[in-house]
Amino acid sequence: MNTQKSLENKTWQNISLVNQELGDKEFSSCIFKKCDFSQSDFSDSVFNNCKFIDCNLSNIKVDQCSFQNVSFENCKLMGVAFTAINSLLINWDFKNCLISLCDFTRLGLKNTKFINCEIREVDFSSSDLSSADFSNSDLSRTKFVNSILEKADFSLARNYYIDPTLNKIKQAHFSYPEVLSLLDGFEIIIK
Repeated sequence: MNTQKSLENKTWQNISLVNQELGDKEFSSCIFKKCDFSQSDFSDSVFNNCKFIDCNLSNIKVDQCSFQNVSFENCKLMGVAFTAINSLLINWDFKNCLISLCDFTRLGLKNTKFINCEIREVDFSSSDLSSADFSNSDLSRTKFVNSILEKADFSLARNYYIDPTLNKIKQAHFSYPEVLSLLDGFEIIIK
């Protein structure tokens, strides 16, 4: 990858930069296709109007990284501590991604789209997910505690556990029969 600090309107395809120092750069209107960035360090970088398509972003470091109008499609994101990002002006979406063992704790994620994703063992505790869209996503062992889920869309989402006494879910959208999982914490019997 280029050693320049500011990169604009570039496309990278089929590159492998595993365990590399890629931080302190500004990427604007860039596209990354079929790239392997696993275990690389993007700390202090800015991504503006960028697309990641079919990329492996497992175990990347994103301390003070900024994501503004960024899309991830068919990407693998495992073990990423997003809590360390620059949380100002976050604007991103995820489509058909595997998101596993990631931490989004205490982030403002209003209107974020997680469409048709496998979201496994992810922590959204104390996050603002107002109007977020989890349509058709698998949320196995994902944690929602003290989260704001008002007007969030869980249509056709599955395998979620959301305790309505520990989260704000006013006007959230759910599908039947998965919506019955909201009653799991009450230990009632449904016949």
